[in-house]
Amino acid sequence: MKRTNFLVVCTFIVFTGFVQSQVSVNVNIGTPPAWGPAGYSEVQYYYLPDMEVYYDVHRSNFIYFSDSRWVRRNYLPARYKNYDLYRGYKVPIQNYSGNFPYYHFKQHKIKYAKGYVGKPQKNIGVRKNNQNKQHISNQSGNQQMKKNKGNGNKENHGKNGNGKNKK
Repeated sequence: MKRTNFLVVCTFIVFTGFVQSQVSVNVNIGTPPAWGPAGYSEVQYYYLPDMEVYYDVHRSNFIYFSDSRWVRRNYLPARYKNYDLYRGYKVPIQNYSGNFPYYHFKQHKIKYAKGYVGKPQKNIGVRKNNQNKQHISNQSGNQQMKKNKGNGNKENHGKNGNGKNKK
């Protein structure tokens, strides 16, 4: 009797662990990206007017026109490699649940022209790296060095590449 109870308890524990792992896997599928607009967790598509591109939240891919047809890719076209998804405006496509949001592209293109900005948006998450901030800091630092070089600032004379400090 003890052996049977032990087997039942063990089976229950294994089964419970299996069910919990299945639930956690299914929950993570189709989560919106960190750069997505907050407050639209039930939306399947975003339209990005600056690029005339759709993003499918459930499939985690972009949909855009390429070589005379609409394609689905995990990446943006090369011409948008420097586009900042966190700063660009995203239009949540509401009340649409099909697989072809681009069937309404002509209406979306007119209603949300390039440069369109609607209500203020907050992103779901934050940027994981600060490359843009570093780039801006480096630019301003380089501009400051150029200003100092040209104004006779003695502190920078040794840093102009000749290796000699003039004091």
